Amino acid sequence: MPVLGTDDRVLVGNETHDDAGVYRISDDVALVQTVDFFTPVVDDPEHFGRIAAANSLSDVYAMGGIPLTALNLLAVPEGVLPPATLGAMLRGGQAMITAAGAVLIGGHSIDDPEPKMGYAVTGTVHPDHVWRNSTAREGDLLYLTKPVGTGVVIKAIKDAVAEPAETEAVIAWMERLNRGARDLIVDTIRDPSACTDVTGFGLLGHALEMALGSGLTLAIRAEAVPLVEGSERQARADRFPAGSRDNLRYVEPYLLVERPVPDWRLGLLADAVTSGGLLFTVPEGRAPELEAEAARRGQPLFRIGRVERGKKPLVVR
Repeated sequence: MPVLGTDDRVLVGNETHDDAGVYRISDDVALVQTVDFFTPVVDDPEHFGRIAAANSLSDVYAMGGIPLTALNLLAVPEGVLPPATLGAMLRGGQAMITAAGAVLIGGHSIDDPEPKMGYAVTGTVHPDHVWRNSTAREGDLLYLTKPVGTGVVIKAIKDAVAEPAETEAVIAWMERLNRGARDLIVDTIRDPSACTDVTGFGLLGHALEMALGSGLTLAIRAEAVPLVEGSERQARADRFPAGSRDNLRYVEPYLLVERPVPDWRLGLLADAVTSGGLLFTVPEGRAPELEAEAARRGQPLFRIGRVERGKKPLVVR
């Protein structure tokens, strides 16, 4: 990674591998900027567009911000992709940008043999309420707002072995904006101690970043982690994509497994996620209020562990 520019107005850079950059404009406003794009994860082009947009928007929510504008990033094989397919991708993305209350103001496309799509998103956040992934506190409870396991189900879709119900469920979760989770936190406790979103490095990978940045241990209860429908079946069949296997190998030196955990379940904890949920910590005393309001709103919220001091950054029990 090249050395990034430094400036007193940069509130969050790349020092702790946070989800987005944050730049102070005034005492009351800071910009949140992020970019993400990837190859198709599902067969339907409109769903792919929706997922690509939801995934790109997520980093702004993970910083506590509100998305304002988006620029489309598109790579398609010239003269190969049918116009109807391209139109469906763009239509799906536009729908999600609109649902987020943001505005699509342009974009850029290139010729590429393999389709890719995503967005550069700009949002705003108050400089005093920027959420970081490196500020968890000992004794905090650890929460997740979406299930894991999208990687194995996506692999099953690509291998044409996913059940229709599995495909439908994973698409619904990937298209779900993290706006509701962000608003729940803001409206009840205003700020978490720390926050990130779970994406390509899997739950354990992003938990590791939080643990290392905070100088603490994240202890995760394996059976408390929610799983996408069908992911257990696909994991038991060892249908993990290469990225998920790489994730597990990477975190293993930092990981203590306190009791026997089946390989398939441990694999799902490291499974590469697309458009995953928010992973955040809050003081234990705020938990009842947060959980009650989540239940009232119908906002998914899963308590999966706590922040401790330990010998290793990650504990699975």
